[in-house]
Amino acid sequence: MALKITDECINCDVCEPECPNEAIYQGEEIYEIDPDKCTECVGHYDTPQCVDVCPVDCIIKDPEHEEDHDTLYQKYLKLTGGG
Repeated sequence: MALKITDECINCDVCEPECPNEAIYQGEEIYEIDPDKCTECVGHYDTPQCVDVCPVDCIIKDPEHEEDHDTLYQKYLKLTGGG
């Protein structure tokens, strides 16, 4: 499933440049994740890079966008032109 940033976000700016799909952007109040671009870094890394660098652990799985590993990989292929 795609990830989402909770309202505990402190706008520290470390997650956005780590996203290989450019899914993270500055929202009205906090950073947000575009679920259509988020692959949880499947295809790029073994773990979601934004989660790894977040100092307040405010990035969680988005229950409104459930996707299995294969679905995330297919999204990765579509986003990168590999499929």
